[in-house]
Amino acid sequence: MAGPLEGIRAVEWAVFGNGPIIGVLLGYMGADVIKIEHPVYGDPTRGTKSLYGTAMDTTQGRNLLFESANLNKRSMAVDLAKDEGRNIAYKLIKTADVFHTNYFERSARKAGLDYEALSSCNPRLIYAQATGYGSKGPDKDKRAFDPAVLGRSGMMLSAGERGTPPVQVVGAICDTQGAIMSAFGILAALFAREKTGRGQKIEAPMLAAMTWLQYTNVFIGLVRGQEMARYSRNSNKNPLTNFYRCKDDKWLMFAEVQSDRYWHEFCEAIGIEECENDLRFADSMKRRDSAKELISILDRVIASKTRDEWIEILNSKKVGFAYEIINSVADLRNDRQVLENEFIINYNHPILGEVQLPGFPVKFGDTPADTVKPGPELGEHTEEIMLELGYSWDDISRLRDQAVI
Repeated sequence: MAGPLEGIRAVEWAVFGNGPIIGVLLGYMGADVIKIEHPVYGDPTRGTKSLYGTAMDTTQGRNLLFESANLNKRSMAVDLAKDEGRNIAYKLIKTADVFHTNYFERSARKAGLDYEALSSCNPRLIYAQATGYGSKGPDKDKRAFDPAVLGRSGMMLSAGERGTPPVQVVGAICDTQGAIMSAFGILAALFAREKTGRGQKIEAPMLAAMTWLQYTNVFIGLVRGQEMARYSRNSNKNPLTNFYRCKDDKWLMFAEVQSDRYWHEFCEAIGIEECENDLRFADSMKRRDSAKELISILDRVIASKTRDEWIEILNSKKVGFAYEIINSVADLRNDRQVLENEFIINYNHPILGEVQLPGFPVKFGDTPADTVKPGPELGEHTEEIMLELGYSWDDISRLRDQAVI
């Protein structure tokens, strides 16, 4: 069965991560996503050799950074600096429901792809502008890349151990979170269009998206007038919401906020019955005052067994308190819960072969979002799309000779 966005066409004019990941999300849900690229240069990530010191090129000649941000699309190579190239874009826009970009407003105007130009061409168009810092203020024209927004958002000084330097997070989470919020806005705008018949412009700045990713932290900090303290493992006031190193150097997370309710069960399962009636740990307030001593005990006890041994013990006792393993990204590929729920899926890539990919995180009962197509080669679908727009093969040959496509 087709995805929930079957019949929706989205035109993408975007590069790097933030803008293109919008198209990945829409494509997963069944939209026909057409990526406009320059015929010679294409998306710059096609040539990115490494990210955070990790090589992006594969032995099969595919670039993983480009691939990750450009699944589920068709590529159309058009030179927008030429009048005929711009006319091709306008003809395409007339058939589209959505246009999304992360180019600056001034670049969009120069290319003739600003909201005013495209909405006059197609009044039902949803125009999504993915910016870094928003369309107002002194930094509205500032270049925004994932690490910069990560720093500006406050997250680098919220993550990590208290008293340590800011923490960098790999994997372009600002780009991805910004794209998620843009896709969320696009879906809402499409719904509004069903009621009004009109398109509209939406904007989802990466900095705003990262603020919302930290919603609870930011909300509490703003209302209290004082930000929440960074985490401290060694002085955590509730040792039952802490992580501990096992004998095999793997980590186990306890996440029980109702510590009094589960204190007896916890002591019995972990094998620290002597602590249950220790006056220092008699209730949550006493454990708060004596947290360092209890954490020291738990450090020693948890380090006496491997993580698998602990999981076997906790599972066999069917304990009710919250606990979890701490995975690395590499561990996810073998996590049964992840695999059986298709949070990670198997995919037979035409070039890379059998690989695993992130599955779409939302499950639709009647319109499953299971569309997966590999990232396109530069201009791979230009002729196909031109024919759909009514151009003849003679037109295509002439435009190619003129380097328009």
